[in-house]
Amino acid sequence: MSHLEFAKTPPMGWNSWDCYGASVREDEVKAHADFMAKHLKEFGWEYIVVDIQWSEPQASSTRYNAFYPLEMDEFSRLIPADNRFPSANGGRGFKALGDYIHSLGLKFGIHIMRGIPRQAVHQNTAIKGTDKRARDIALNNICPWNSDMYGVNVDIPEGQLYYDSLLELYAEWGVDFIKVDDIANSYLYGGAHRKEIVAIRKAIDKISRPIVLSLSPGPAQLEDGSFLQEHANMWRLTDDFWDHWPALYHMFDRTERWAPFVRQGNWPDCDMLPLGHIGIRAVDGGGGDNWTRFTKAEQYLLMTLWTIFQSPLMYGGTLPDIDEFTLSLFTNRDVIDMYQTLTDRRQYYRDDTWIVWHASNGQSNYVAFFNVSEHELELPEELWSELVQPEEKVKDLWRQQEITLHNNKIASHGALLIRF
Repeated sequence: MSHLEFAKTPPMGWNSWDCYGASVREDEVKAHADFMAKHLKEFGWEYIVVDIQWSEPQASSTRYNAFYPLEMDEFSRLIPADNRFPSANGGRGFKALGDYIHSLGLKFGIHIMRGIPRQAVHQNTAIKGTDKRARDIALNNICPWNSDMYGVNVDIPEGQLYYDSLLELYAEWGVDFIKVDDIANSYLYGGAHRKEIVAIRKAIDKISRPIVLSLSPGPAQLEDGSFLQEHANMWRLTDDFWDHWPALYHMFDRTERWAPFVRQGNWPDCDMLPLGHIGIRAVDGGGGDNWTRFTKAEQYLLMTLWTIFQSPLMYGGTLPDIDEFTLSLFTNRDVIDMYQTLTDRRQYYRDDTWIVWHASNGQSNYVAFFNVSEHELELPEELWSELVQPEEKVKDLWRQQEITLHNNKIASHGALLIRF
């Protein structure tokens, strides 16, 4: 089965990073799964993803405790810290948590760092299936922002065996999605990461479980587009995305360039949605514990761009205390239907004030008008006159009503999404 069959529509879910950094606990994961199953699953939301450093017992925010001992098994593989994930006690790993999430009809994801634990190399611990040990397969290409791992030399069979053993373990836990970090950006390490991407792809292909492969962080390089399509389901277009207008505005550049690489099973990734209540135990992005700094207009613009481009939708805010407005962004059936069925999408027009995207699914046409100026403006007729007749009724998908495009005003940093 090809990996392109693993994610026939763009993945939709929740990721713990924007709320909890490296410190999320099992009870918090379960609470988010419970909410998703009850309120969001029917709209296509299905992944619950535990982000970085679930093996670190003392993790407390988005700041890492450098060189802190991690929980690890006898084969140099990280396992959950059982003070944070009690069901992992006794070496059971994430099996019980995965079973719980599956019992709700959802899918389970985890974050991992590229490579082999630094502590495994220092202790020269065993590798499953070989007499070689951790030190024999390690490469000194260490992540610049996290001290946990060395790279893996996959030019030797034992390096591949190590990745095989990881994916074997994750399949036993019932993992459906892995976000592999420190790997998507090819200008780091002179492109050496490409070999580890291939090794991870091979390891997934050897197991019977379909596991969606997501690569981070960005920016991924456009010249790697075909390679990434061949080996992954998702790859990040940016470094971590937070709730700042300049970062959102620059996403138009990235989506326009990457649109030709969107297809079933391949979903270039604009990163998580920093909406709702974020930063509870996070210090990144300058916000701390707060509600998103995006205006409502900017949130409509963000969701319109992510959905018409078909980026994966991974919510970064909390779910149990989600507000009515944020929930409405995630439960609009017309928008979700567009998002999951598009077969073509492209930037149609751009100047300093307006950006227009056009998309279709073979039955309906969709147009998104983005006002990127600092003022509320009336939608100019020349932007839509070649697409829509002057008195033609179109569906405003966010407001859920039929309109004509005459005399429509769009807020600064706002969007209008129509179907016709």
